[in-house]
Amino acid sequence: MLKTTPDGRYQVVDFADIAGTACPCGTARRAFADAADLPLTVHQTEISADARAHYHQRVTEVYYILECGGDAKMELDGELVAIGPGHAILIRPGVRHRGIGKMKVLVIVYPKFDPADEWFD
Repeated sequence: MLKTTPDGRYQVVDFADIAGTACPCGTARRAFADAADLPLTVHQTEISADARAHYHQRVTEVYYILECGGDAKMELDGELVAIGPGHAILIRPGVRHRGIGKMKVLVIVYPKFDPADEWFD
């Protein structure tokens, strides 16, 4: 974390300072999990070419595409959707999803991310 005010009114993070964690998508760097009063987490995720389809029962995710190749897609409940930088995707609980192609995304997760809420068929 770059900065937290003494009264906790704001925090500044640099994702480069957050250790990456393996996830079904590739590698996630998760911010603000320690902010008890914040009901969400923000992740910078590098999606690998072999991302694994999964779903969540409780969390809703918004993927904001930062970088990707011209042939990148999201698989959403079996449908392939072409995506590009600047696109945002709302993924509600129960939607099976995965990225296809290497990409970097910002993911807003509500409520906070819980690794016990990753499900596979």
